[in-house]
Amino acid sequence: MSYRLPPDEIVAAIDAPNPPLSLTSPDRTRMVQVYFDAHPPVEMLARPFLRLAGIRIDPTINARRRTGRISDLIVVPFDGSSPVTVDVLGNAISLGFPTWSPDGRQLAFGVDTPDGVRLWVADASTGQSRQIDDLLLNDVAGGGGVGGYLGVPEAPLRWSRDSRSLLAWTVPQGRSRVAPRSEVPAGPMVEETEGKSSQMATFQDLLRDEADEMDFEILATTQLVSIDVATRSVKPLGPEGMYTSAFVSPDGSSLLVNRIKRPFSHRVPYSLFARTVEVWNWDGAVLTAIADLPVSDEVPRQGVPTGPRSISWQQNRPATVVWVEALDGGDPKIEVEHRDRVMSLAAPFSSAPDERRRVEHRFAGISWMEATDEGLLTEYDRDRRWRTTWLVDLTRPDSRRKVFDLSVHELYKDPGHPMIRARSDGTRVVWEEDGHIFLSGEGASPEGSRPFLDRLDLGTGVTERLWQSDEDGLSRVSGFVGDDTSRLRISRQSRTQPSNEEVLDLSTGDRVRLTDFKDPHPDLTGSHKEITRYKRSDGVELSATLHLPPGYDRASGQRLPVFIWAYPLDYSDPDTAGQVSGSDRNFTRLAGSSPLWLLTQGWAVLQDATMPIVGDPDTMNDTFVEQVVDSAKAAIDHLDSIGVADRDRVMVGGHSYGGFMTATLLAHSDLFAAGIARSGAYNRSLTPFGFQTERRTLWEAPEVYARVSPFNYAHQIRSPLLLIHGAADNNTGTHTVQSERLFQAIQGHGGTARLVLLPAEEHGYRARESVLHTVAEMLEWAERHVPPKPRQE
Repeated sequence: MSYRLPPDEIVAAIDAPNPPLSLTSPDRTRMVQVYFDAHPPVEMLARPFLRLAGIRIDPTINARRRTGRISDLIVVPFDGSSPVTVDVLGNAISLGFPTWSPDGRQLAFGVDTPDGVRLWVADASTGQSRQIDDLLLNDVAGGGGVGGYLGVPEAPLRWSRDSRSLLAWTVPQGRSRVAPRSEVPAGPMVEETEGKSSQMATFQDLLRDEADEMDFEILATTQLVSIDVATRSVKPLGPEGMYTSAFVSPDGSSLLVNRIKRPFSHRVPYSLFARTVEVWNWDGAVLTAIADLPVSDEVPRQGVPTGPRSISWQQNRPATVVWVEALDGGDPKIEVEHRDRVMSLAAPFSSAPDERRRVEHRFAGISWMEATDEGLLTEYDRDRRWRTTWLVDLTRPDSRRKVFDLSVHELYKDPGHPMIRARSDGTRVVWEEDGHIFLSGEGASPEGSRPFLDRLDLGTGVTERLWQSDEDGLSRVSGFVGDDTSRLRISRQSRTQPSNEEVLDLSTGDRVRLTDFKDPHPDLTGSHKEITRYKRSDGVELSATLHLPPGYDRASGQRLPVFIWAYPLDYSDPDTAGQVSGSDRNFTRLAGSSPLWLLTQGWAVLQDATMPIVGDPDTMNDTFVEQVVDSAKAAIDHLDSIGVADRDRVMVGGHSYGGFMTATLLAHSDLFAAGIARSGAYNRSLTPFGFQTERRTLWEAPEVYARVSPFNYAHQIRSPLLLIHGAADNNTGTHTVQSERLFQAIQGHGGTARLVLLPAEEHGYRARESVLHTVAEMLEWAERHVPPKPRQE
């Protein structure tokens, strides 16, 4: 069948331009706005690609597969002067995600062209840009970053600390091309195992045979080069190799280089292949080897690889490498006094590395302070789901002071996250001022979020609130302006106005508007929404955002059809499970394949309805079915009690784990008239080594895996179920076959179901045709299976 369209007003709203992403310059005097096409044509996604080593590669341009495209880069100064558009000439298909130079004066980015990815550099003041030499960039192994969110991976580029040169991943000159595959197989695909326990996740797009290995090695091999931006001279660094990252030391003298190598693996993606981490000088000579690691395909479930990991430069020292090593074999089930140790090695890298500290629980990251050699080190207790942050000095083993200590699910007491300062040399440190640091948080409360900015005295532990979002809208801190901590850049929105950037002077209250984005769908804005709270039968507090259709008057007594959209989350205790997240003061952006489009058809939508699974982390899924059914019943009972819902016309839906939840609810209850499940996993025997936060394998808890698999109860699914799935889903555990097999099972038992497979789509849906078709399918399913039957009080 051909693609379908929803009503014209929905098509127009989906086609409306998206607000850009913003990236602040390191000196905090301007930002670059990245304008992107959220829904490119399906022909872009339909370009041929290879599935190799856990990633998808477009061999034509030797780059990661593109599922989005960037159209414009606009630089907006914070002093109120006019914005500047970056000018790119030539046959650009899409711009790449930009990278600021440390001095904030230039932007570097890739440009997709028909024959490859070219390197461009732009002057941030004038917008004038130029192509650098005739280089072709290679982002296969080194891609990702912020741009991956847009489906346009960030080009593998690194500025030197003095902003004069660029380190770039390039396609080696004279490199052989990927050979066309013969349709006649050379032989069978063979794998063998003996004595190796590899209980890894069900990764997709892995290498399958020797031909795959050869293709991946050709496409991932790169030549690192150093480019003088002013003269455009190019200097090769080191030998050709499969480099995944390279980071410049704070003093600019050295490079920390990560490289994967053979042997490859058919069980895990490329990031877990055999790999080395080395320190180089700028001539490409190896100064020292930090790690030489084998294939990591025996990582314990919910564990970490053995050997050095989280290897990085210490940001507040000239050239010191810091890393972490597991002391428990990487296995969280083993009881030990300390799980990790922190190691370091300083220039000139001629001595043995030093053990700096042992960490009781799993190391979860470190942010380096600005004024001292100290850092904020965070550890995570898996058993308690607890997060503790310490102020530590790695040069003094006994130096440790607790700064934060709370459950990872504690929203109301969350102190926020330290503000980070990008310094003029490109290093990133915790913003420190006179012994204080600044904390930006969401400000969750029973009434909804009120984001804030605090100043914490590290000496006394006393916190001072500097700013908080007012009650008329929802604002968040984007950062400081320049080096002035009394001037904030904030994003500000309300129920009727989309988010816009402005500068706020805390000392005077003066505001300077930086952007002026308009409501993309004024005819659809204005529907009522509120955070609504209710209780489950076991006393657990629940909440959701209730949206009512435009023009609906509760006083009329009219009962509405309701669409409940949810995603289950796990909690260790009922108190944190019942906390309210989100806000009803923000702008409701109707976009993409959102469930909120049903508002236009007279439906109420209960969005983000909490479906907490509460209990011991080791056994909580024993009662998964009972808890989601109880949560769903509580939501319907509540909407019925406040006079909104016609309980005979309630539909449920969700994406991914929410799709799995939807099928579970239809299999184990008669609460819903219909359901919509998107890109879910329905047969847990296909994810036998764990799913979501489940810690047991299928063989350790076969009855649990069987019970939570709606596939096993397909004969009980009597309410109509719409199954939508990307035909090229690459998410761990949600292979497209999950929806295909559930559909066949329902069909085999005479149930009512519809299976929609979206060509070329991955776990989330990108193409304009796919998004519009998904919305049309959802609206038509609701109309067909939950017909309007208004009931008066």
